[in-house]
Amino acid sequence: MAKSTAKRQDGFQSQHIEIGTMKHENPGWTRAHDGEKWAPRYIHPTVNLRESAIVALRAKNAIDECQYGAAELFRRLFEAMGGKGARAIDYSREFVEGGRFPDPIGDHQIDAGKRLAAAYEALTKAHGLYAWRLVGYICGEGRSVHELTDTRRQRDTMTDNLRTYLDCLASHWGFASRGVDTRARKVENQPTSRNCK
Repeated sequence: MAKSTAKRQDGFQSQHIEIGTMKHENPGWTRAHDGEKWAPRYIHPTVNLRESAIVALRAKNAIDECQYGAAELFRRLFEAMGGKGARAIDYSREFVEGGRFPDPIGDHQIDAGKRLAAAYEALTKAHGLYAWRLVGYICGEGRSVHELTDTRRQRDTMTDNLRTYLDCLASHWGFASRGVDTRARKVENQPTSRNCK
């Protein structure tokens, strides 16, 4: 892993970039071409490990593919709802006659809100309100586990709890049924988490 900082012209340093690789299932892989060099089942793209806490946890194999998929979907829905910088409506803008007044809330936001509400019900019913808050802090707001804890023991406990909560969301959204090999967790000595059903 390489760390680099870029110095801007005004003398300030930009955010640190930490380059690493992350194992992903190849979207172009098919059973017909299994074993071919040009179509591997898993690819290892280069990513910025400081993009979010979820990317860093996935790169360190602290969470599996299903948990990562659930976390990324939560992040996209959270951002669609305006969780990371909602845009305000400019009421001072003059509209032409016959023009359409923009909706303050779009269909995409409504759909994201409904999906997050269903996920809230599933997660809080199984694990309580703390589970929703923790997933919101880490997956939605992009806070790191180090930022929320003081000691190594707290970080390990929070990461274990996060795995359990992401398993619940993965089960709720159907990520667990995509055929991801669950034996990999046992091989990598990662604890198995309870699923919500």
